[in-house]
Amino acid sequence: MPVIKVTLIEGYDAETIATLSRRMTDAVCATIAAPLDAITVIAEEVPPTNYMRGGRSRTPGAPVPGAAEVVQDFLTAMEARNLARAQGHLHEDFKMVFPGGAAMRTLDELIAWSKTRYSSISKTFDGYDEAFEGDRAIVWCRGTLHGTWLDGSAFESIRFSDRFELVAGRILRQEVWNDLAEHRTS
Repeated sequence: MPVIKVTLIEGYDAETIATLSRRMTDAVCATIAAPLDAITVIAEEVPPTNYMRGGRSRTPGAPVPGAAEVVQDFLTAMEARNLARAQGHLHEDFKMVFPGGAAMRTLDELIAWSKTRYSSISKTFDGYDEAFEGDRAIVWCRGTLHGTWLDGSAFESIRFSDRFELVAGRILRQEVWNDLAEHRTS
């Protein structure tokens, strides 16, 4: 069965090496018909003095933050209306698309747009899924929405699914799907 060996410069923490090993295992499972328990990943570390590229010793690059964790913190900051913290997670070319094709590039645009739809909104999360393609991380989160309509009445248990695309740990694109329009009172 497959044995994958990766050589790293010493200096990565155990969590980063474990994440890399899990993702390599996932890639093998998604590519060939190998049972999960038959896939072996061996991560070997070498001291920086034993690692050269272009005739120069190198040091480890910074690990990229976990994509689902970035999305979670962004959504938590948005719900708390901590726009400065939320903004810190956004790529300079950020774009978001909401139901009906409403496309926006700034959080202020989103806040103004949402004021015409509801008074407050919160999310309960059922789960997150991550996928990777080149330098992109894709995160899908799903769950239900609850909050207050503009007329003061409450809504709850409205399903949603959000797709996020991240580059270098920053959110480049957010696409939102939900059933709010199916439940909207006016």
